[in-house]
Amino acid sequence: MSRRHPDSFTRGSLLAAAFVSLGLSLPVLGQSAEDYVAPRTEWGQPDLQGVWNFSSDVPMERPSQFGDRQFLTSQEIEEIIARQAARDAASDSALPIGGVDESYNDFWIENAGIGGTVRTSHIVYPPNGRLPGFVEGAIRSQGVYGGGDTGESRPVRISAGGIGTDGPEDRGLSERCIVGFNAGPPFVPSLYNNNVQLFQSRDTVVILTEMIHDARIVPLYASAEALPSLADDVRLWAGDSRGYWDGETLVVQTRNFNGLTASFGSSGTSYDKVLTEKFTRVARDTVNYEFTIEDPSTYTDRFTAIVPMTKVAGQIYEYACHEGNYGMVNILRGARVEEALAEQESGR
Repeated sequence: MSRRHPDSFTRGSLLAAAFVSLGLSLPVLGQSAEDYVAPRTEWGQPDLQGVWNFSSDVPMERPSQFGDRQFLTSQEIEEIIARQAARDAASDSALPIGGVDESYNDFWIENAGIGGTVRTSHIVYPPNGRLPGFVEGAIRSQGVYGGGDTGESRPVRISAGGIGTDGPEDRGLSERCIVGFNAGPPFVPSLYNNNVQLFQSRDTVVILTEMIHDARIVPLYASAEALPSLADDVRLWAGDSRGYWDGETLVVQTRNFNGLTASFGSSGTSYDKVLTEKFTRVARDTVNYEFTIEDPSTYTDRFTAIVPMTKVAGQIYEYACHEGNYGMVNILRGARVEEALAEQESGR
């Protein structure tokens, strides 16, 4: 994994663990000066290039007790810090969490918030910070983490988990190394590999995600009205992305998803989804990443989320998904062994 910018560490790491004690996942988001002017590329465009980290432990949906309030108060933040410090001081465990295996897994987790302002959710519209309701007949969450048969049918649109073990098509898309569970589009903060690298030329932007090491090549046009589109029968796993500059903001619109992925999270189908992403550099080390999803086949309204991205002093290395490539064989082999043992037991 890439390292964060050395100037980016704040009390966010302390807050990250503190929110767990509240039963919440509330992380820290950066806030920047309104008069900041982003550096320019040689073509005069705002310079977004580099490696950016979108780790966060802010919940995507807002806990109901906050209503329409987007931010915690400074007093609430200080209380959380004090509560966590007291809990740490009272702990006599040599390991950060439960046992050796749990601590090993915890080592790889990269979801501490960064900055000094704490949002109550990433979703900012609807005003309550919650996902809109489902339309009638929309596909709900599909699959389980175990290998059991859930009675559901292919295609499996979830990222991790599955609906059975009859074949690789029963497993989640990230288990099959097809689509990363946080790479989207859109980017959704997850447990690790929350890094993306942006490259710019005069008429193209490349969005390279660490997870699954996927490069999205985005041609740029003069305006939203100038964006062409693929024929409706051309469908892609990550959709077809086209972009343009709106002042200081790079706007990327993506449509023509193949419907073999979920609309968002593990629900719905992406077939009719239209995704609009906005990248705005608001500080030397911060890009505000905002996305809006409109999917009339899944949700009764659009929704918008804001996720800050922080500059990383490092590089992205190839994520080759070897564990999935080898693990798939062993998942299916293990299922066949279990079936054989069950037949032997029933024949006795």
